[in-house]
Amino acid sequence: MSSDVVASGDYPPRGAAVAGFRTLPRFGVPAWLRSSALLGLVVPVALLALWSVAAERHWMSSQVLPTPALVWQTAGELLADNLLSNLAISLQRLLFGFTLAALAGGFLGGAMGLSRRVEAAIYPTFIALVQVPTLAWIPFLMMVLGLGEALKVVVIIKAVVTPVVIYTHVGVRDVDPKLLEATRILRLGFFRRLGSVILPAALPAFLTGLRLGLAQGWTSLVAVELLASSEGIGFLMVWGRQLFQLDVVFVCILVIGIVGLVMDRGLNVVDRAAVRWPRPALAEHRTARGGYRLLSWLFPAGLLAAWAAASASGAISPTMLPSPAAVLSVLGHGLADGSFETAMGLSLQRAFIGLALGAGSGFAVGLAMGLNRPLDRLFNGTLAALRLVAIFAWIPLLTAWVGLGEASKITFVAIASFFPMQLAAYRGVATLSPHLIEASWTLRLGGSDRLRCLVLPGIAPSVFAGLRLALLQCWIGTMGAEYFMPSGGGIGSLMIGAQQMFRTDVVLAAMVMIGVVAALLNAIGSRIEARATRWRSA
Repeated sequence: MSSDVVASGDYPPRGAAVAGFRTLPRFGVPAWLRSSALLGLVVPVALLALWSVAAERHWMSSQVLPTPALVWQTAGELLADNLLSNLAISLQRLLFGFTLAALAGGFLGGAMGLSRRVEAAIYPTFIALVQVPTLAWIPFLMMVLGLGEALKVVVIIKAVVTPVVIYTHVGVRDVDPKLLEATRILRLGFFRRLGSVILPAALPAFLTGLRLGLAQGWTSLVAVELLASSEGIGFLMVWGRQLFQLDVVFVCILVIGIVGLVMDRGLNVVDRAAVRWPRPALAEHRTARGGYRLLSWLFPAGLLAAWAAASASGAISPTMLPSPAAVLSVLGHGLADGSFETAMGLSLQRAFIGLALGAGSGFAVGLAMGLNRPLDRLFNGTLAALRLVAIFAWIPLLTAWVGLGEASKITFVAIASFFPMQLAAYRGVATLSPHLIEASWTLRLGGSDRLRCLVLPGIAPSVFAGLRLALLQCWIGTMGAEYFMPSGGGIGSLMIGAQQMFRTDVVLAAMVMIGVVAALLNAIGSRIEARATRWRSA
């Protein structure tokens, strides 16, 4: 809202949003259309019309941009041929890996939440392993497991188990202390307390972890099928790209998006049906103290000792599993001759350029949609549908349109970074405190002052959370871009080259470096967030 509204005496303005700051200019949208559900169809219909015109007038080659009619015809042919069978294979892999990860993640997260000793012993090591993205494990897993079904299932488990463990751990650990005190007063046994209080209280967090894990598992499955598979929906996309039949690629992208939408909505329905009670705020975070800190070193030390013993005994070939000393030696040589440093520098450069473009545009779009209802209605449905398409499904289309050079890599990283920041900024505005809104009317702040003094500080926590997710996604996107577009160097290209030469030591050394860099970036992001939002603890 501009400051001239205040001068007009219409204060607060009639029709202004009560629950948010959605009072930006309406860009000439008619009143009947602003309040209509039809507004959400404008963007997809416009995109479809633009696509039809561009294809019919040959603005791009028909091989690069097939017509909508051809894509529709191809969809019918694939449905009658092998689309459903390949999709069924992918869904079977996803279901098997997701089930195993949900059970293992729920058990491990629950154990850490229930026992401070287990938490102190396992959680630091788990978080250290999580710093290495799922994609960075693929070259190593290829050498250990081959290219069969085990590779796909393990990749899915790695992707799903991380959010399930983290959210279950938080949900069990932060059960309302008043509820726990009531169980002690009632002298309930452990299993009665577990079934009646702890598990119901932790169920919302567990379901959130499942929902995030399912999305990550679906994305990782598409990625590994693009890299190493002879069947599945990802393989069908690669097949279409290799034959330059982009109509097949379009159909696969559509199917991947629909499946992602159905799975997300399905878990949302389960969440609403299973959790019918209020979801309280989380309790105070507990940290390991005293003797518990020593436990955090025992588990990684035990893993390292087991690794060294297995290598020294000769039970596993050194080619398959080199010793920790050999890995550190390779890492040292790579840093000394500059090969690792140069590769990591190229990757970080791509990641930060893509992050700046993607997260910056995502913040602007999310903020504008949050502040303006017509824009929200106009773009929300389209962006939500695009967000549910597994990010790696765009790789075949992107390489066909942009090529394999730096522009394609940076574009892919920017796409990966865009959605977390867009969603964070949008939700930040949507959940602004009504007290801030009331204060803006009371202080008679103009539009720019309200944005600078109230909106931006108010959404800062959400934006920084989105930035950390965008940083993670841009790092994953960088790895993926270098895997699927190996020209131009980078740490991902180095790992794929080492995997093809069966240099497990080089792959493991690169994984160590990726984990350290990811941990440093996460620590820097946390420190910047703490300094930028000091007022939250004032």
